[in-house]
Amino acid sequence: MAQLALLVAVSSSLALRLIAYVFLRWIPGHQAPPLVFLFACLYAISFLVLYRSQRTRPAGVAPTSPISSNGQLIDTLARGTDDLIQKGLQKTVGSNEITPVQDAKQWPGWALLWGYPHPTSFWWALLTAGINTILCLCVIDLVYRAPMMYPSYQLSFARLGHVSDTSASLLIREPDPNQLPVFVSYRSLPNSGSSPADVPWKAAGKTYWLANETDYTFTVTIDGLQPASHYQYAVSNNQSGQFTTAPRQGRVASGTDKLTFLTSSCIKPRFPYNPISHPLSVPGFKHLASWLPSLKASFMLFLGDFIYIDVPRRLGSDPETYRREYRQVYNSPDWPSVSKDLPWIHVLDDHEIANDWDGNTTAPYPAAADPWRLYHTSVNPPPASPGASYFEFVHGPASFFLMDTRRYRSPSQPLSANSTEKSMLGPEQLAHLLSFVSRREPEGVKWKFVISSIPFTRNWRFGSTDTWANYLHERQIILEAMWSVPPGTGIVILSGDRHEFAATAFPPPEGSKWPVSATVHEFSTSPLSMFYLPFRTYEEREGEGEPCVKYVPDGNSKFGAVEVLGGKGDQGVMRFRLFVDGEEVWSHVLTTAPAVVGGGGKGRDALWG
Repeated sequence: MAQLALLVAVSSSLALRLIAYVFLRWIPGHQAPPLVFLFACLYAISFLVLYRSQRTRPAGVAPTSPISSNGQLIDTLARGTDDLIQKGLQKTVGSNEITPVQDAKQWPGWALLWGYPHPTSFWWALLTAGINTILCLCVIDLVYRAPMMYPSYQLSFARLGHVSDTSASLLIREPDPNQLPVFVSYRSLPNSGSSPADVPWKAAGKTYWLANETDYTFTVTIDGLQPASHYQYAVSNNQSGQFTTAPRQGRVASGTDKLTFLTSSCIKPRFPYNPISHPLSVPGFKHLASWLPSLKASFMLFLGDFIYIDVPRRLGSDPETYRREYRQVYNSPDWPSVSKDLPWIHVLDDHEIANDWDGNTTAPYPAAADPWRLYHTSVNPPPASPGASYFEFVHGPASFFLMDTRRYRSPSQPLSANSTEKSMLGPEQLAHLLSFVSRREPEGVKWKFVISSIPFTRNWRFGSTDTWANYLHERQIILEAMWSVPPGTGIVILSGDRHEFAATAFPPPEGSKWPVSATVHEFSTSPLSMFYLPFRTYEEREGEGEPCVKYVPDGNSKFGAVEVLGGKGDQGVMRFRLFVDGEEVWSHVLTTAPAVVGGGGKGRDALWG
């Protein structure tokens, strides 16, 4: 009996510790908590059996170690560690009994390491069991503390959404009925000269009613603004902030030579786990906030997985469960530092619905779409089509198309990746995207950015059935449209999802009608605050024509800053800057192919290189 108990105690202890560590510090997979609790139960039973067997002995008999009665069990558990066993763990006496080395002088570290109760010391046995107990409590803390103790019902906040050259969208949440009615006001901020106090406030909107139907949120659009101008807003519930309107299309704001915006995806509060941090803390926000003053970004393009409904455990599929996840991010003590004066624009990805979602609008999509609409699309740029969940807009020298890669896609299985019947976007969204890619932009707009929540490249080999690698026919249609864009305009794809960073080039096939100067580039950046994979999943393969420009897998916090240079001329310039765990680690400059009168594609390549 003691032999079996020892085997179970040591095995379950090692398994519990390994799984708990991986779960708390590396990957908070939903499979881990049940396994931790299972091994904890097995460990508790076997530990008590061992401890009791050590204490129930005849008077005058030395305490015995329950490691083995014949020496065979240790050979099974720790083959190859005979020297260590001989030095500290056990000593054979006779043929049927094992007694501790020098009795109470046995080194307690072995008990702590393997997880069995120390044969002579109650306190060392208690400490050994306490280590595993604390790990179980940490797992419970990460899974249940925030949902149960921080539902954030009383969250009151305001944030900026899309800010155009003449308007700004504002989202407000106020659950306190004593604050009603809620008024929103704004005023311009002079660049110099007069004090802001000299500028009168103007009414922007108000509401007399807020209820659970909208989770106590409402939106206000401030219209009639001037391009590239500074404004201040104030809400009667003591929320306030500032914003700068976009410059006119094709231009940059006065006093600067570029447009800067940010890109990232994937947020999970309090990960990696820190027992002394706030349950809603987001470490990645701290890294982002440290760079905002110097970057002077116009907006954040957040590319999905703002919440993780199924990580570490799905606790429901109703609208309130989804709403709570959104409220918790907005209620993070770190949120104001990255949002007070920075507009956020969002696209949807799977963990805002369910992992690797390809079920269109079937359940639980309706429940998931409820807070997505209330908290995000309500202040996003205008949809490309009425009622659509994909968006497009122009900001200064750049235009943007934000794809929805979840709502309209065909199932990932059973059709093959090259099937002509398989679609990521659906026919209507694909038509809008192709129109966006091919249309002539206003003068001065030299870059088109196509936004995808999932990677466009097929170089990510792990989980590729959920990416564009599994929808190659439609992807080829889009690439050919991108390669056909006239010279002078560059195409860049921005994506997220993989918890790694990679920059990938998509040159046209050799010998095709498109010149090499038509090469499309993708920058895939994530997570803003989440885990990164301990193994490498990105691989460039010969013959696929998708060369790797840069691959940076490690880092719990990654975001990119895109700088689009303005100015006259027929050639556009942009720079991508990568930040990992608060440090700038890489940058890359792209230029558009200059417009060449005559000469065709070869003339473009001769100048562009």
